Amino acid sequence: MPKQYKLTFVPLDERPCNYEFPYLLAQGTEFKVERPPLEIMGLKKRPGDVEQLWTWFEESCAGADGAIVALDTLLYGGIIPSRLHQLKPDELTARLERLRGIKQQYPQLTLYAFQLIMRCPQYSLSDEEPDYYADWGREIFRKGFISHRMELGIATDEEIRELADIDNRLPMEVLEDYLGRRAVNIEANKQVLALVQEGIIDFMIVPQDDSAPYGHTAKDQEKVRARITALDLELKVYMYPGADEVGCVLLSRMMNKARGRMPLVYPRLSSVQGAFVTPLFEDRFFYETLKYQILAAGGLIASSATEADLVLLISTPGETMAEAVSQQHSFYSYDVYRNLMELVEYGHFLLRSKNKPVAVADVGYANGGDQKLVKMLRQKDMLFDLAGYAAWNTSSNSLGTVISQALIYLLYGRTPSHLDFLALRYAEDVCYCSVVRGELSNGPVQEMGYGKYLLDGSRGLVAARVEERLRQELAVRIDTAAGSIQITDCYMPWNRMFEVGLSVRFVPSNPGKESRILERG
Repeated sequence: MPKQYKLTFVPLDERPCNYEFPYLLAQGTEFKVERPPLEIMGLKKRPGDVEQLWTWFEESCAGADGAIVALDTLLYGGIIPSRLHQLKPDELTARLERLRGIKQQYPQLTLYAFQLIMRCPQYSLSDEEPDYYADWGREIFRKGFISHRMELGIATDEEIRELADIDNRLPMEVLEDYLGRRAVNIEANKQVLALVQEGIIDFMIVPQDDSAPYGHTAKDQEKVRARITALDLELKVYMYPGADEVGCVLLSRMMNKARGRMPLVYPRLSSVQGAFVTPLFEDRFFYETLKYQILAAGGLIASSATEADLVLLISTPGETMAEAVSQQHSFYSYDVYRNLMELVEYGHFLLRSKNKPVAVADVGYANGGDQKLVKMLRQKDMLFDLAGYAAWNTSSNSLGTVISQALIYLLYGRTPSHLDFLALRYAEDVCYCSVVRGELSNGPVQEMGYGKYLLDGSRGLVAARVEERLRQELAVRIDTAAGSIQITDCYMPWNRMFEVGLSVRFVPSNPGKESRILERG
């Protein structure tokens, strides 16, 4: 009987992508994941109960082999509260000291942590930011963006005039509140790096949520990167675009480390130029982030498909990235500068002729799956034979999710839990994100008397409408002779249209055939 591992997991917030995905990926393995009760987690702008969370975490570490910790939850109560708090630096220092006590009490504990650098969205919307961001968000971003470019001597005359106009209009109290919180948060980032140097934290990721090449967030990255270098922590602290996928990534890393594995992944892109596209909401070429995501999850990039344990098919943009909701319109660069047909045929050949595990990172668009790609995967009857699939939110969110799922597949094979997680990705990433969300948000939700940022509750009429449409789309786009996807729960976690909460399961057409588990470990 294999060794049983106990893992303590503190999610970044209560949304399914953070609270559920890592937990679901661990099902059917010898890694038992414990997470805090949902009632002590926060709810969007309402922070979690930090004291109860710390108490739960300290108690859960007893007998645990490892811990995966979102420090923004233990410091601020969640990802959104990290942008809203009025905490003083000494309060955060006192909270971080508790980590040292935990490691002293449980020296056997392998502790992986992640902590964000506070984002700075480019638009005026207060849904996930302070209330004043609805009026001044774009100005706050542009001030940071242009000021940074001026420091580097590359600002244009037009940008300098724009900055002068912003300085005349942007209220000083708004700017002071925003920059003051950033300063407090970045000091907390630096203090955490000292815990890595001491060996309290064994490995850490500093993900960058909605990053850009210039601006407040980019300058904060420079400060943290300089501290990483000064403390000689380059091999223990990774910094790259992402956020909500990191819990899955660290789970995969911990599993592979515990099993003594370092799988080789061969990436195959749909476009020659895809490696050099900077995805929306990110700050660097796609391929640089891809290397980080594979490395962080416990793998390495292979030089060929032959030596690889896994081939990762990647649908990239051909030139620049568009939103998934726009794909009903023809884009020259998507149709001409990439070749999805070759990507699918190559994957099918490896899967069927070479018995090589194949996963699909569907990151050609932001915020949803590529309908043409999924149609072809379905025509080839590949959907439920893949080692992983993801296409939700940002490129990095999808990359981290599919790589984690696929590396866990290499350990455990085609388990019922694996098939259910694939089913969830098709239901959410393809049917909801790229079809149903846009369709219902632009008209039907308003006709029902609501708005896409304010619905009728998590389980109201809108949620029922979403579930009805999802069932229809699943039947048309995903279900095959091999099996179908059954929705067992559907709700709107933050009472808005952007994300959906789903519980699904894969129902095989031939249960006797599908119940087999292909052990890869």
